[in-house]
This record gives sequence, structure tokens and C-alpha cells, in this order.
Amino acid sequence: MTLILGILIVFGLVFGGFMLSGGKMDIVIHALPYEGMMIGGGAIGAFVIANSFGVAKQSAKGIIRVIKGPQWKAQDYNDLLSLMYELARVYRQKGIVAMDPHVEDPHSSEIFQRYPKILKDHFAIDLITDSFRMVSMQFDDRYQMEDLINRKIKKHHHESLVPASAIQTMSDGLPAIGIVAAVLGVIKTMSSIDQPPEVLGKMIGGALVGTFLGVFLAYCMVAPIAGRLKQIEEEDGAFYAVIREVIVAIVSGHPPSVAVEIGRGNIPTVKQPDFSTVEEAQRALPAA
Repeated sequence: MTLILGILIVFGLVFGGFMLSGGKMDIVIHALPYEGMMIGGGAIGAFVIANSFGVAKQSAKGIIRVIKGPQWKAQDYNDLLSLMYELARVYRQKGIVAMDPHVEDPHSSEIFQRYPKILKDHFAIDLITDSFRMVSMQFDDRYQMEDLINRKIKKHHHESLVPASAIQTMSDGLPAIGIVAAVLGVIKTMSSIDQPPEVLGKMIGGALVGTFLGVFLAYCMVAPIAGRLKQIEEEDGAFYAVIREVIVAIVSGHPPSVAVEIGRGNIPTVKQPDFSTVEEAQRALPAA
């Protein structure tokens, strides 16, 4: 929603101000298809050269993510706390052996099935199940467990930021590609130097559209998209940090309610459920 609103503001004020100041859109409109083809084609071609097919695919998905916004909402964090509470309760009351059905096949687990959105996130599920597997192998030192989970989260975070970095690199090159298109327009103009001034003026104006378009796309469109995508990845990364905090608290021997409260304290403020909300959700859960 903010992406669409931002685009409307940019186009409305930039071109609205241009026309209100006496500018004529006919030159811009006439040159736009040709300049756009050169600049857009050059930028996309350079992007394809610089990135693998996988990165290009993830970047396209990233643009969709910018439109939709962060994956995890406030309710999802509350659901995560409920999920971790149920798992911690089973672990504390019945031992690590009772965790095997849930850890080995989470998609068939009645606990995980109560949280379908979390179940669809492969990294979140792997992070939870792999951590409990390590506990079953006597890997129960809280500091080593925290370090292990941190390494996994860091790797995932680095990989998730690759599309944003690729889009940002394309943004950095757009002004220069716009200059290339403008130079080609000047070359075309110089080949028609025998034309009257009014014709040359339109041709030079059309050439300058290339410079304008490159800078406009870079700083008003592509760079903001890259920046927003990075913000979204940072926001969604907090979800996995909550998993880490709860698991480390469980390994440290804290009761399920305390472990979940430690996790709740690490939820971003704007999405953090209050204590009573979490407590009510826990009371509504079926008995272990």
C-alpha cells in the first residue's frame, strides 16, 4: 500500500510541478518510449549479467514483498509464542523423547498444525526442530546453543538481503545508463545540425529526457524499493530471533511460561503482544 501511495506522490508532484511551471509534456512523452527502452533495457541487461537466475527470481519476489509488506504480523508473533509454549511444555513435562513425533514430522504434528502460517516457513520450522534435535543429542549448553542458532540466523539473514543488494546495485547504475542514452540523443542531434533551431531544440530536449529518466528511476523508484525490501527483511528477521531466545531459555531450564516471556520481550515493540494477551492465549491451549 505504501509503495502505491509513494509512486502516486512522486509522479503527481514531479510531473505536476513541471507542468505548473510551464513545462510541456509532449517532448517528454515523445522521447519516453525510446529513452525508456534504452535505459530500461540497459539496466535489466546489466542486472542479468551481474546476477544468477536464482537471485533474479528472488529479486522479482522481493518486489512483490515490498507491495505486500512484512510477512509476520502482530498475531503471528502471538501464535509463535503459543507454539513455543506448547513445545516447551511437552519437553518439560514428558522429556525430550516425547518431542520426537513433533520434531521428526512437524507437518503431521497436531501442535504445529495449529499454526499453519508458521508451518509454511521452512526456515522457522527447521530452526525449531533442528534445535530440539540437538538437545536430544545432549547438546544442551545454553551458550553453545545460542551461538549455533545465531550462526544459522546470520546465514539466513545474509542470504535474504542478496536481492535487496542486487536491486540497489541496479539503482546505482541507472544515472550512468541515463547519461549513455542522453549522449546517444546528442549524437543523433549532431547528425541533424543543419535543421532549424526549433527542431534542434526538441531533439536536445528529447536527449535530456534520458538523463532525467535515469536519475528519476534510480532515486525515486528503484533505490526506495531496495531500501524498503531491506527494511522488510530486517523486520521479518526479528521473528527468528524470538525463536532463538525461547529455545535458549528452555535449554537454560526455565519453565515454559518464563521462556515464552523472555521471547516476548524480544518482539519488536509495534508488534509485541502484552503479557495478558499471551497469558490468555496460553490458557486457551489444549492440555498437553
